Amino acid sequence: MKIILLFLLLILSVTNAASNQRRTPTVSPILSSTVQPPTETRSRFAMLDDVRLLANGLLQLGQSLREFVHKTKAQINDIFQKLNIFDRSFYQLSVVTSEIKEEEEKLKKTTVYLKENNEEIRNLSMEINSKINNILEERSQLHSKVGGLEEKLQGLSQSIMPLEQIQEISGLKEVIETQEKTITDLLKSVKEQHEQLNYQNGKIKSLEDKLSYDNFQDTGEKSLDLSPETPDPFGYLTMNSTNGTIDINDYPVGCSHVFKSGQRKSGIYPIKPNQSEPFNVYCEMSSDGASTVIQRREDGSVDFDQSWGKYEHGFGKLENEFWLGLQKIYSIAQHGEYILHIELEDWKEEMRFIEYTFTLGGPATDYTLHLAPLSGDLPDAMSNHTGMKFSTKDRDNDKHDESNCARNYTGGWWFDACGDTNLNGRYAWIRPKARPQRRKGIYWRPAKGSPFTLKSTKITIRPST
Repeated sequence: MKIILLFLLLILSVTNAASNQRRTPTVSPILSSTVQPPTETRSRFAMLDDVRLLANGLLQLGQSLREFVHKTKAQINDIFQKLNIFDRSFYQLSVVTSEIKEEEEKLKKTTVYLKENNEEIRNLSMEINSKINNILEERSQLHSKVGGLEEKLQGLSQSIMPLEQIQEISGLKEVIETQEKTITDLLKSVKEQHEQLNYQNGKIKSLEDKLSYDNFQDTGEKSLDLSPETPDPFGYLTMNSTNGTIDINDYPVGCSHVFKSGQRKSGIYPIKPNQSEPFNVYCEMSSDGASTVIQRREDGSVDFDQSWGKYEHGFGKLENEFWLGLQKIYSIAQHGEYILHIELEDWKEEMRFIEYTFTLGGPATDYTLHLAPLSGDLPDAMSNHTGMKFSTKDRDNDKHDESNCARNYTGGWWFDACGDTNLNGRYAWIRPKARPQRRKGIYWRPAKGSPFTLKSTKITIRPST
Protein backbone atom coordinates (compact mmCIF):
# COMPACT_ATOMS: atom_id res chain seq x y z
CA MET A 1 0.00 0.00 0.00
CA LYS A 2 2.86 2.36 0.81
CA ILE A 3 4.51 1.64 -2.53
CA ILE A 4 1.31 2.49 -4.41
CA LEU A 5 0.96 5.83 -2.56
CA LEU A 6 4.59 6.71 -3.34
CA PHE A 7 3.98 5.97 -7.04
CA LEU A 8 0.91 8.20 -7.01
CA LEU A 9 2.87 11.05 -5.39
CA LEU A 10 5.59 10.68 -8.04
CA ILE A 11 3.06 10.85 -10.89
CA LEU A 12 1.38 13.90 -9.38
CA SER A 13 4.68 15.75 -8.96
CA VAL A 14 5.71 15.06 -12.55
CA THR A 15 2.30 16.17 -13.85
CA ASN A 16 2.44 19.42 -11.89
CA ALA A 17 5.89 20.18 -13.19
CA ALA A 18 4.78 19.72 -16.77
CA SER A 19 1.71 21.95 -16.35
CA ASN A 20 3.81 24.70 -14.80
CA GLN A 21 6.06 24.74 -17.82
CA ARG A 22 3.13 25.16 -20.21
CA ARG A 23 1.54 28.03 -18.23
CA THR A 24 4.60 30.30 -18.10
CA PRO A 25 3.31 33.97 -18.61
CA THR A 26 4.44 36.14 -21.64
CA VAL A 27 6.80 39.01 -20.87
CA SER A 28 8.57 41.62 -22.82
CA PRO A 29 11.27 40.52 -25.21
CA ILE A 30 13.87 42.18 -23.16
CA LEU A 31 12.89 40.34 -19.98
CA SER A 32 12.42 37.06 -21.73
CA SER A 33 15.77 37.22 -23.31
CA THR A 34 17.48 37.89 -20.05
CA VAL A 35 15.63 35.80 -17.45
CA GLN A 36 13.98 32.62 -19.01
CA PRO A 37 16.95 30.36 -19.85
CA PRO A 38 18.39 30.07 -16.33
CA THR A 39 14.95 29.30 -14.81
CA GLU A 40 14.30 26.29 -17.13
CA THR A 41 17.72 24.78 -16.36
CA ARG A 42 17.15 24.80 -12.59
CA SER A 43 13.65 23.13 -12.86
CA ARG A 44 14.92 20.15 -14.85
CA PHE A 45 17.80 19.40 -12.54
CA ALA A 46 15.52 19.71 -9.48
CA MET A 47 13.05 17.24 -10.96
CA LEU A 48 15.79 14.70 -11.75
CA ASP A 49 17.16 14.89 -8.21
CA ASP A 50 13.70 14.38 -6.73
CA VAL A 51 13.11 11.35 -8.98
CA ARG A 52 16.45 9.78 -8.05
CA LEU A 53 15.84 10.38 -4.35
CA LEU A 54 12.39 8.84 -4.61
CA ALA A 55 13.75 5.85 -6.57
CA ASN A 56 16.43 5.21 -3.94
CA GLY A 57 13.80 5.34 -1.20
CA LEU A 58 11.62 2.92 -3.10
CA LEU A 59 14.57 0.52 -3.58
CA GLN A 60 15.41 0.60 0.12
CA LEU A 61 11.76 0.11 1.02
CA GLY A 62 11.52 -2.88 -1.33
CA GLN A 63 14.69 -4.43 0.14
CA SER A 64 13.29 -4.01 3.65
CA LEU A 65 9.98 -5.55 2.61
CA ARG A 66 11.83 -8.51 1.04
CA GLU A 67 13.83 -9.14 4.23
CA PHE A 68 10.66 -8.89 6.32
CA VAL A 69 8.90 -11.41 4.06
CA HIS A 70 11.84 -13.89 4.35
CA LYS A 71 11.88 -13.61 8.14
CA THR A 72 8.13 -14.09 8.32
CA LYS A 73 8.36 -17.22 6.13
CA ALA A 74 11.11 -18.69 8.34
CA GLN A 75 9.03 -18.08 11.48
CA ILE A 76 5.97 -19.66 9.87
CA ASN A 77 8.08 -22.72 8.86
CA ASP A 78 9.33 -23.09 12.46
CA ILE A 79 5.78 -22.91 13.74
CA PHE A 80 4.68 -25.63 11.29
CA GLN A 81 7.62 -27.87 12.31
CA LYS A 82 6.72 -27.51 15.97
CA LEU A 83 3.08 -28.30 15.18
CA ASN A 84 4.17 -31.46 13.32
CA ILE A 85 6.34 -32.56 16.27
CA PHE A 86 3.44 -31.98 18.66
CA ASP A 87 1.08 -33.99 16.40
CA ARG A 88 3.54 -36.93 16.30
CA SER A 89 4.04 -36.84 20.09
CA PHE A 90 0.31 -36.71 20.72
CA TYR A 91 -0.24 -39.66 18.36
CA GLN A 92 2.48 -41.73 20.07
CA LEU A 93 0.99 -40.91 23.47
CA SER A 94 -2.46 -42.01 22.30
CA VAL A 95 -1.00 -45.29 21.00
CA VAL A 96 0.78 -46.00 24.31
CA THR A 97 -2.39 -45.15 26.25
CA SER A 98 -4.39 -47.58 24.13
CA GLU A 99 -1.83 -50.35 24.73
CA ILE A 100 -1.93 -49.74 28.50
CA LYS A 101 -5.74 -49.93 28.47
CA GLU A 102 -5.62 -53.18 26.49
CA GLU A 103 -3.10 -54.72 28.94
CA GLU A 104 -5.24 -53.62 31.88
CA GLU A 105 -8.31 -55.26 30.34
CA LYS A 106 -6.34 -58.48 29.74
CA LEU A 107 -5.10 -58.46 33.35
CA LYS A 108 -8.66 -57.99 34.63
CA LYS A 109 -9.93 -60.85 32.46
CA THR A 110 -7.10 -63.12 33.65
CA THR A 111 -7.83 -62.30 37.28
CA VAL A 112 -11.55 -63.02 36.84
CA TYR A 113 -10.71 -66.33 35.18
CA LEU A 114 -8.31 -67.34 37.97
CA LYS A 115 -10.86 -66.39 40.63
CA GLU A 116 -13.45 -68.59 38.92
CA ASN A 117 -11.02 -71.52 38.93
CA ASN A 118 -9.91 -70.94 42.53
CA GLU A 119 -12.79 -72.98 43.95
CA GLU A 120 -12.04 -75.82 41.57
CA ILE A 121 -8.38 -75.76 42.67
CA ARG A 122 -9.40 -75.95 46.31
CA ASN A 123 -11.66 -78.92 45.64
CA LEU A 124 -8.84 -80.62 43.76
CA SER A 125 -6.49 -79.96 46.67
CA MET A 126 -8.96 -81.55 49.09
CA GLU A 127 -9.29 -84.53 46.79
CA ILE A 128 -5.49 -84.88 46.65
CA ASN A 129 -5.32 -84.75 50.46
CA SER A 130 -7.93 -87.49 50.63
CA LYS A 131 -5.93 -89.61 48.19
CA ILE A 132 -2.77 -89.04 50.23
CA ASN A 133 -4.58 -90.24 53.34
CA ASN A 134 -5.75 -93.38 51.54
CA ILE A 135 -2.26 -94.03 50.24
CA LEU A 136 -0.80 -93.61 53.71
CA GLU A 137 -3.35 -96.06 55.09
CA GLU A 138 -2.49 -98.58 52.40
CA ARG A 139 1.19 -98.04 53.10
CA SER A 140 0.73 -98.72 56.81
CA GLN A 141 -1.24 -101.86 55.97
CA LEU A 142 1.55 -103.02 53.69
CA HIS A 143 4.09 -102.39 56.42
CA SER A 144 2.07 -104.50 58.83
CA LYS A 145 1.81 -107.27 56.22
CA VAL A 146 5.57 -107.10 55.60
CA GLY A 147 6.18 -107.32 59.33
CA GLY A 148 3.92 -110.36 59.55
CA LEU A 149 5.68 -111.97 56.63
CA GLU A 150 9.07 -111.30 58.20
CA GLU A 151 7.90 -112.97 61.40
CA LYS A 152 6.60 -115.94 59.41
CA LEU A 153 9.87 -116.04 57.48
CA GLN A 154 11.86 -116.11 60.71
CA GLY A 155 9.66 -118.89 62.03
CA LEU A 156 9.98 -120.90 58.85
CA SER A 157 13.74 -120.38 58.74
CA GLN A 158 14.02 -122.21 62.04
CA SER A 159 12.58 -125.36 60.49
CA ILE A 160 13.48 -127.14 57.28
CA MET A 161 11.52 -125.68 54.35
CA PRO A 162 11.28 -126.88 50.76
CA LEU A 163 13.00 -124.82 48.10
CA GLU A 164 9.68 -124.02 46.43
CA GLN A 165 8.35 -122.30 49.57
CA ILE A 166 11.50 -120.21 49.88
CA GLN A 167 11.20 -119.11 46.24
CA GLU A 168 7.51 -118.32 46.75
CA ILE A 169 8.27 -116.18 49.82
CA SER A 170 11.07 -114.35 47.97
CA GLY A 171 8.74 -113.66 45.05
CA LEU A 172 6.05 -112.36 47.40
CA LYS A 173 8.57 -110.08 49.09
CA GLU A 174 9.67 -108.67 45.71
CA VAL A 175 6.04 -107.99 44.81
CA ILE A 176 5.56 -106.12 48.09
CA GLU A 177 8.73 -104.08 47.51
CA THR A 178 7.56 -103.23 43.99
CA GLN A 179 4.18 -102.08 45.34
CA GLU A 180 5.88 -99.97 47.99
CA LYS A 181 8.09 -98.35 45.35
CA THR A 182 5.00 -97.61 43.24
CA ILE A 183 3.30 -96.02 46.25
CA THR A 184 6.40 -93.92 46.93
CA ASP A 185 6.44 -92.67 43.32
CA LEU A 186 2.74 -91.90 43.53
CA LEU A 187 3.29 -89.92 46.73
CA LYS A 188 6.06 -87.99 45.02
CA SER A 189 3.87 -87.11 42.03
CA VAL A 190 1.00 -86.10 44.33
CA LYS A 191 3.41 -83.89 46.27
CA GLU A 192 4.55 -82.21 43.05
CA GLN A 193 0.93 -81.56 42.04
CA HIS A 194 0.30 -80.16 45.48
CA GLU A 195 3.24 -77.76 45.14
CA GLN A 196 2.00 -76.66 41.71
CA LEU A 197 -1.40 -75.88 43.20
CA ASN A 198 0.24 -73.84 45.94
CA TYR A 199 2.27 -71.95 43.32
CA GLN A 200 -0.88 -71.20 41.30
CA ASN A 201 -2.64 -69.96 44.43
CA GLY A 202 0.33 -67.67 45.01
CA LYS A 203 -0.01 -66.24 41.50
CA ILE A 204 -3.72 -65.59 42.09
CA LYS A 205 -2.94 -63.69 45.26
CA SER A 206 -0.23 -61.68 43.48
CA LEU A 207 -2.66 -60.60 40.73
CA GLU A 208 -5.24 -59.60 43.32
CA ASP A 209 -2.62 -57.48 45.07
CA LYS A 210 -1.72 -55.71 41.81
CA LEU A 211 -5.37 -54.80 41.10
CA SER A 212 -6.35 -53.69 44.62
CA TYR A 213 -3.46 -53.27 47.04
CA ASP A 214 -5.66 -51.62 49.67
CA ASN A 215 -7.07 -55.07 50.47
CA PHE A 216 -3.58 -56.52 50.97
CA GLN A 217 -4.16 -57.63 54.56
CA ASP A 218 -6.97 -59.94 53.47
CA THR A 219 -4.99 -61.69 50.71
CA GLY A 220 -2.51 -63.66 52.90
CA GLU A 221 -2.47 -67.21 51.72
CA LYS A 222 -2.95 -69.87 54.39
CA SER A 223 -1.05 -73.11 54.03
CA LEU A 224 -3.04 -76.33 53.73
CA ASP A 225 -3.64 -78.19 57.01
CA LEU A 226 -1.89 -81.49 57.48
CA SER A 227 -4.25 -84.43 57.95
CA PRO A 228 -4.22 -86.06 61.40
CA GLU A 229 -2.60 -89.15 59.96
CA THR A 230 0.25 -87.31 58.20
CA PRO A 231 3.53 -87.65 60.14
CA ASP A 232 4.60 -84.45 61.87
CA PRO A 233 8.04 -83.41 60.48
CA PHE A 234 8.68 -81.45 63.70
CA GLY A 235 7.76 -84.26 66.08
CA TYR A 236 10.38 -86.08 68.12
CA LEU A 237 11.63 -89.31 66.60
CA THR A 238 10.83 -92.67 68.15
CA MET A 239 13.66 -94.98 69.09
CA ASN A 240 12.34 -97.88 66.98
CA SER A 241 12.98 -98.55 63.29
CA THR A 242 11.88 -101.18 60.80
CA ASN A 243 15.14 -103.02 61.24
CA GLY A 244 14.93 -103.17 65.02
CA THR A 245 16.10 -100.64 67.57
CA ILE A 246 18.61 -97.81 67.11
CA ASP A 247 21.04 -97.12 69.92
CA ILE A 248 20.47 -93.71 71.48
CA ASN A 249 24.18 -92.97 71.11
CA ASP A 250 24.01 -93.45 67.32
CA TYR A 251 22.42 -90.03 66.78
CA PRO A 252 24.80 -87.05 66.34
CA VAL A 253 24.53 -84.21 68.88
CA GLY A 254 24.20 -81.53 66.17
CA CYS A 255 24.96 -80.59 62.59
CA SER A 256 28.64 -80.02 63.43
CA HIS A 257 28.87 -83.70 64.43
CA VAL A 258 27.11 -84.66 61.19
CA PHE A 259 29.83 -82.72 59.34
CA LYS A 260 32.58 -84.42 61.35
CA SER A 261 31.11 -87.82 60.46
CA GLY A 262 31.91 -87.12 56.79
CA GLN A 263 28.61 -85.72 55.46
CA ARG A 264 29.07 -82.79 53.01
CA LYS A 265 25.61 -82.47 51.45
CA SER A 266 23.10 -79.99 52.88
CA GLY A 267 19.83 -81.63 53.85
CA ILE A 268 17.67 -83.10 56.62
CA TYR A 269 19.46 -85.12 59.32
CA PRO A 270 18.32 -86.54 62.69
CA ILE A 271 20.18 -85.20 65.73
CA LYS A 272 19.90 -85.72 69.49
CA PRO A 273 21.21 -82.94 71.72
CA ASN A 274 21.87 -83.90 75.33
CA GLN A 275 18.78 -84.20 77.56
CA SER A 276 16.47 -84.20 74.52
CA GLU A 277 14.66 -86.71 72.34
CA PRO A 278 16.01 -87.03 68.76
CA PHE A 279 14.46 -84.85 66.04
CA ASN A 280 15.09 -83.82 62.42
CA VAL A 281 16.89 -80.61 61.46
CA TYR A 282 18.11 -79.05 58.21
CA CYS A 283 21.93 -78.94 58.20
CA GLU A 284 23.55 -76.41 55.85
CA MET A 285 27.01 -77.60 54.89
CA SER A 286 29.98 -75.46 53.82
CA SER A 287 33.68 -76.07 53.35
CA ASP A 288 34.37 -74.93 56.94
CA GLY A 289 31.61 -76.77 58.79
CA ALA A 290 27.84 -77.05 59.24
CA SER A 291 25.09 -74.80 60.60
CA THR A 292 21.58 -75.61 61.82
CA VAL A 293 18.84 -73.68 59.99
CA ILE A 294 16.23 -72.53 62.52
CA GLN A 295 14.12 -70.27 60.26
CA ARG A 296 13.61 -69.77 56.51
CA ARG A 297 11.23 -67.52 54.52
CA GLU A 298 11.29 -67.54 50.70
CA ASP A 299 7.88 -67.81 48.99
CA GLY A 300 5.05 -67.28 51.50
CA SER A 301 3.90 -70.92 51.32
CA VAL A 302 3.74 -71.18 55.15
CA ASP A 303 1.66 -68.95 57.45
CA PHE A 304 3.86 -67.63 60.28
CA ASP A 305 0.98 -66.03 62.23
CA GLN A 306 0.82 -69.00 64.64
CA SER A 307 0.08 -69.64 68.32
CA TRP A 308 2.54 -70.08 71.20
CA GLY A 309 2.26 -73.85 70.98
CA LYS A 310 3.17 -73.87 67.29
CA TYR A 311 6.19 -71.60 67.82
CA GLU A 312 7.32 -73.77 70.71
CA HIS A 313 6.90 -77.03 68.78
CA GLY A 314 7.84 -75.86 65.24
CA PHE A 315 5.94 -75.75 61.92
CA GLY A 316 6.39 -75.69 58.13
CA LYS A 317 8.54 -77.84 55.86
CA LEU A 318 12.22 -78.31 56.61
CA GLU A 319 13.18 -78.25 52.93
CA ASN A 320 11.23 -75.03 52.24
CA GLU A 321 9.76 -72.50 54.71
CA PHE A 322 9.73 -73.36 58.44
CA TRP A 323 10.32 -72.42 62.06
CA LEU A 324 12.31 -75.12 63.89
CA GLY A 325 10.66 -74.58 67.29
CA LEU A 326 11.79 -72.81 70.48
CA GLN A 327 12.18 -76.08 72.42
CA LYS A 328 14.54 -77.54 69.82
CA ILE A 329 16.52 -74.29 69.41
CA TYR A 330 16.97 -74.15 73.19
CA SER A 331 18.06 -77.81 73.38
CA ILE A 332 20.75 -77.12 70.74
CA ALA A 333 21.96 -73.74 72.03
CA GLN A 334 22.34 -74.75 75.70
CA HIS A 335 25.45 -76.85 74.91
CA GLY A 336 28.07 -74.10 74.76
CA GLU A 337 28.52 -70.77 73.01
CA TYR A 338 26.74 -70.33 69.67
CA ILE A 339 26.75 -67.79 66.83
CA LEU A 340 23.48 -66.57 65.32
CA HIS A 341 23.77 -65.87 61.56
CA ILE A 342 21.01 -63.81 59.87
CA GLU A 343 20.95 -63.60 56.07
CA LEU A 344 18.44 -61.28 54.35
CA GLU A 345 17.45 -60.52 50.74
CA ASP A 346 15.71 -57.25 49.85
CA TRP A 347 13.44 -56.53 46.87
CA LYS A 348 16.47 -55.47 44.79
CA GLU A 349 17.74 -59.06 45.24
CA GLU A 350 20.74 -57.84 47.26
CA MET A 351 21.96 -60.28 49.94
CA ARG A 352 23.32 -59.07 53.31
CA PHE A 353 24.17 -60.76 56.60
CA ILE A 354 25.01 -60.08 60.24
CA GLU A 355 26.25 -62.35 63.04
CA TYR A 356 25.69 -62.23 66.82
CA THR A 357 26.90 -64.14 69.83
CA PHE A 358 23.78 -65.97 70.93
CA THR A 359 22.24 -67.60 74.01
CA LEU A 360 18.60 -68.54 74.62
CA GLY A 361 16.78 -69.01 77.91
CA GLY A 362 14.54 -71.98 78.58
CA PRO A 363 10.75 -72.35 78.87
CA ALA A 364 10.75 -70.91 82.41
CA THR A 365 12.05 -67.58 81.00
CA ASP A 366 9.73 -67.65 77.96
CA TYR A 367 12.88 -68.22 75.86
CA THR A 368 14.57 -64.92 76.69
CA LEU A 369 17.04 -63.81 74.02
CA HIS A 370 20.60 -62.62 74.72
CA LEU A 371 22.91 -61.52 71.90
CA ALA A 372 25.69 -59.09 70.92
CA PRO A 373 26.77 -58.08 67.37
CA LEU A 374 29.94 -59.58 65.88
CA SER A 375 30.31 -58.79 62.17
CA GLY A 376 28.52 -58.44 58.83
CA ASP A 377 27.48 -55.91 56.18
CA LEU A 378 23.92 -55.54 57.53
CA PRO A 379 23.10 -52.68 59.96
CA ASP A 380 22.42 -53.95 63.50
CA ALA A 381 18.72 -54.15 64.37
CA MET A 382 18.67 -56.83 67.09
CA SER A 383 20.84 -55.47 69.91
CA ASN A 384 17.85 -53.65 71.41
CA HIS A 385 16.01 -57.00 71.51
CA THR A 386 18.48 -58.60 73.93
CA GLY A 387 16.81 -59.54 77.21
CA MET A 388 13.39 -59.77 75.51
CA LYS A 389 10.99 -62.68 75.96
CA PHE A 390 9.34 -64.38 72.99
CA SER A 391 5.78 -63.18 72.21
CA THR A 392 2.92 -64.57 70.14
CA LYS A 393 -0.64 -63.48 69.51
CA ASP A 394 -1.86 -65.64 72.43
CA ARG A 395 1.04 -64.85 74.83
CA ASP A 396 1.96 -61.17 75.15
CA ASN A 397 5.49 -60.64 76.56
CA ASP A 398 6.46 -57.37 74.85
CA LYS A 399 7.09 -54.03 76.60
CA HIS A 400 4.09 -52.33 75.01
CA ASP A 401 1.47 -51.99 77.76
CA GLU A 402 -1.46 -50.90 75.62
CA SER A 403 -1.43 -53.53 72.85
CA ASN A 404 -0.18 -56.96 71.78
CA CYS A 405 2.52 -56.41 69.14
CA ALA A 406 2.39 -60.01 67.91
CA ARG A 407 -1.37 -59.75 67.35
CA ASN A 408 -1.25 -56.30 65.71
CA TYR A 409 1.83 -56.93 63.55
CA THR A 410 1.46 -60.76 63.02
CA GLY A 411 4.00 -63.46 63.73
CA GLY A 412 5.86 -64.52 66.87
CA TRP A 413 9.11 -62.68 67.76
CA TRP A 414 11.20 -61.17 70.55
CA PHE A 415 9.27 -57.88 70.40
CA ASP A 416 10.70 -54.84 72.14
CA ALA A 417 8.02 -52.46 70.84
CA CYS A 418 5.38 -52.58 68.14
CA GLY A 419 6.54 -51.80 64.61
CA ASP A 420 10.10 -52.90 65.33
CA THR A 421 12.19 -55.63 63.64
CA ASN A 422 10.17 -58.80 62.93
CA LEU A 423 11.45 -61.56 60.61
CA ASN A 424 8.33 -63.70 61.19
CA GLY A 425 5.84 -61.12 59.88
CA ARG A 426 3.35 -61.60 57.07
CA TYR A 427 4.93 -62.49 53.71
CA ALA A 428 4.30 -60.13 50.75
CA TRP A 429 4.58 -61.30 47.14
CA ILE A 430 5.23 -57.74 45.96
CA ARG A 431 7.05 -54.91 47.74
CA PRO A 432 4.59 -53.07 50.05
CA LYS A 433 4.29 -49.34 49.38
CA ALA A 434 2.34 -48.14 52.42
CA ARG A 435 4.26 -47.83 55.69
CA PRO A 436 1.70 -49.70 57.91
CA GLN A 437 1.75 -52.66 55.51
CA ARG A 438 5.57 -52.71 55.44
CA ARG A 439 5.74 -52.79 59.25
CA LYS A 440 3.34 -55.75 59.38
CA GLY A 441 5.49 -57.73 56.94
CA ILE A 442 9.02 -59.15 57.15
CA TYR A 443 10.75 -56.07 58.54
CA TRP A 444 14.31 -55.13 59.52
CA ARG A 445 14.59 -51.81 61.36
CA PRO A 446 18.15 -50.87 62.40
CA ALA A 447 18.86 -48.31 65.10
CA LYS A 448 20.60 -46.11 62.49
CA GLY A 449 19.66 -45.83 58.84
CA SER A 450 16.59 -46.73 56.81
CA PRO A 451 14.48 -49.85 57.52
CA PHE A 452 14.28 -52.79 55.09
CA THR A 453 11.28 -54.68 53.72
CA LEU A 454 12.45 -58.16 52.84
CA LYS A 455 11.84 -60.79 50.17
CA SER A 456 13.54 -63.74 51.91
CA THR A 457 15.25 -64.57 55.22
CA LYS A 458 17.36 -67.37 56.67
CA ILE A 459 18.53 -67.76 60.29
CA THR A 460 21.16 -70.34 61.26
CA ILE A 461 23.12 -71.18 64.41
CA ARG A 462 26.51 -72.86 64.79
CA PRO A 463 29.01 -73.42 67.61
CA SER A 464 31.45 -70.54 68.08
CA THR A 465 34.38 -72.99 68.24
